[in-house]
Amino acid sequence: MTIKADRISWAAGKTVIVDDVSIAAEPGKMLGLLGPNGSGKSSLLRLLVGLRKPDSGKVTLDGEPIGQVSRRRLARRVALVEQHATTDASVTVLDVVRLGRTPHRSALSPWTSADDAAVEAALDRVGLAARRGQYWQTLSGGERQRVHIARALAQMPSEIVLDEPTNHLDIQHQIDILRLVNALPVTSIVALHDLNHAAMFCDRLAVMDKGRIVAEGTPEAVLSEQLLRDVFRIEARIEPSPYHGKLHIHYLL
Repeated sequence: MTIKADRISWAAGKTVIVDDVSIAAEPGKMLGLLGPNGSGKSSLLRLLVGLRKPDSGKVTLDGEPIGQVSRRRLARRVALVEQHATTDASVTVLDVVRLGRTPHRSALSPWTSADDAAVEAALDRVGLAARRGQYWQTLSGGERQRVHIARALAQMPSEIVLDEPTNHLDIQHQIDILRLVNALPVTSIVALHDLNHAAMFCDRLAVMDKGRIVAEGTPEAVLSEQLLRDVFRIEARIEPSPYHGKLHIHYLL
C-alpha cells in the first residue's frame, strides 16, 4: 500500500468529523471516495495528505508515519488538487504549472532544464501545451482544472489526491477530467459526487457516512440498491451498462 490510514479520527471542537477510519490506496489504482455532503470526505483527504493531524490513529506513507516525513519530501511525493483553488492574479498557464516545481527547488536555486522538462511533460499530459501563454482569467472551468492537475503533475508525484475535481464542470469536462486522472501512471484518491462516474472510472470505492467508512471494495461489491437507500437516501436500480460493461445506476422518480 502507499497512503494508508489506520483507525484515524479527527474532530472540529466537540464535533467528530472523521470517525475511526481505516483506508488504503493501492499502488497505481484509482480509489474513489463517495458520500453525502458533510460525510467527512474533504477532511479525510486533508488527513491523508498530512495537512491535518489526526486526534487518534495514524496515517502512513509506505509504512512511514506521515508526520515524520518532511514537508518538502512529502510535497515531492504527494500532490493535492483542491476543490476551489483559484486566483485573481494576472498569471498565465505556464506560471501556474511552474509552481509545481517548488518542492524540487531551494529559494536560491536556478531554474533548470529538468524543471522545464517536468513542466512541459505536465502540460502535454493535460493537453494544454498550446495554451501555455494564455491568462488564467480567460480559461474555462474545465481548462482551469486541467491546469491545476498539470501543476500537480509537475511535482512528479507518485500519489495524487483530488477533492471533487469535476465539481461545477459541464458533462464534457467532467468525463475528460476523470478519463485523464484514470490514465495517469500514479496512485490516485478522488472524492466524487457522481455515482455513475465513480462506477465507470474507479478501481475501488470507499463510501463515507457520518464520518465513518460504511463500505469499501470494487464498484461491483460496494454499490448496491440498499446502500444507495441507506446512505444517499435515494431509490435506484443498478445494472451493467450495455455500452461499457460497468455498473450503471438508474435513479427512480
